[in-house]
Parts: sequence; C-alpha cells; structure tokens
Amino acid sequence: MSAITRGRRFALVLPSTNTSVEREFHHLRPQDCSWHTGRIMIEAPALDSAAAFGAFRECLNEALPSALEVVMTCRPEYVVMGMSAETFWGGVRGNAAFEQHVRDLTGLEVTTGATAAREALRAFGARRIGIVTPYQPVGDEQVVAYFTELGFDVAAIKGLCSASATSIADETPERLRAAFLAVDGPDVDALVQCGTNLECIAVAAELERELGKPVIAINLATMWHAFRANGIRDRISGYGSLLESH
Repeated sequence: MSAITRGRRFALVLPSTNTSVEREFHHLRPQDCSWHTGRIMIEAPALDSAAAFGAFRECLNEALPSALEVVMTCRPEYVVMGMSAETFWGGVRGNAAFEQHVRDLTGLEVTTGATAAREALRAFGARRIGIVTPYQPVGDEQVVAYFTELGFDVAAIKGLCSASATSIADETPERLRAAFLAVDGPDVDALVQCGTNLECIAVAAELERELGKPVIAINLATMWHAFRANGIRDRISGYGSLLESH
C-alpha cells in the first residue's frame, strides 16, 4: 500500500439497524484514517411493504439530525453516509437535496451512496448496468429512476425484498451471487449493488474476477469516493478493481 496524503477523521453515519457497514468499513482503513460512527435511531425497521418502507424513511429523516449532532462532537472532517436508500429517492435532485441537508447540519462535505455509485460507474465507463438491491419494488423503482436519469441503461434489477432493515444483513453470499448473475448478460457493462446492510464486498470482488467486468458493492464505492474526495490515493488490492485501478 502506498503512502497516503494524511489521516482523516470520517463521520460514518448509518441506521441503528445496520450491522454490515462497520464490519466492511473497518476492514478498509488506510493508515491514520478513522471511522467514527453516528447511528440513526430507527424505530420502524420493517420493510415488507410500500407503507413500511415509507415509515422507515420518515423515521430515518426525523432521527438524522440527532445522529449527526452526536457524531460531530468528535470533530470529524468529512461525513460518509453508510445508508443508501434515501439517497436514491427523488432522483438526482433528491440526492443533491439530501447532500445539501447534511452540509447545512454539519458544515462538512459528504459522500452518499448514490453519488459514489454514479462516480464508480463513470470511472469504468459503464453504460448498460444490472442492479441488485435488498429492497421492495417501491425502493427498486427509485433506484432505476435515479440511474436512468443519469443516462445509464438499466438492463435488469433484482430486489431481494428483505423483510426488515435488520434482516438485510442475513442475506447469504450464495443468494447475493445468484442475484448478480440474474441481472448479468453479455451486453451488460457493469453490475452494481445498492443497500449498505448487504455485506457484499467479498462476493462482488470474487464475481468481478470470474466475469471479467466491474461488480461494484455500494460500501466499497462509498469508501472509494470518500478517500478520493479527501486526497487519499491509495491503490488497495484484494477488494476489486475500483480501489486497485481508480
């Protein structure tokens, strides 16, 4: 691993129901960088219907300012959102509004999953994509609309329909692999996974080697974007070509 520019304190903000983000992020921590968690209190974790998904989003947005207030006491230098569903909601404008809301609350710049996925796909020059999510159809519709608005051609999307925000983490590597293969095809340039509580980095890296095309896990893309936005240029091997080559 090459030398980094300097250490950074990252505020890592995620739903209280999430058990995968911290596991994956702490595996990738360049020297002198640190992740400091702010947990968004989720009182409505069910995701088994459109109404439940709406209640989850409402809960998340109500509790976000408090989580940011707490994590800001450690004086971080940058905010990283370890949740992605809300950042896809409302398309490009919705993501931009979410980012501005975080800036207004913290005075810091921020990386969201939606922005990170966009930039990762652009780094690979991908146009036609397959998508895997843990969401119900109401969430998948927002994801497709976001990428379509950006000019990507969504060949297929596979939502795993996880019953709750917590149970997303119970999806097995075998099911993730099958989902990726279901949205792949010879005319697909890249595969991308949304939903930060899906522990997907290892599965994506293995499939990328097998398929010979980019397979982008949202947590890896989010870390990569945050590193690059902060001048951290480490090329880190073993987690896929995004961190190795871009």
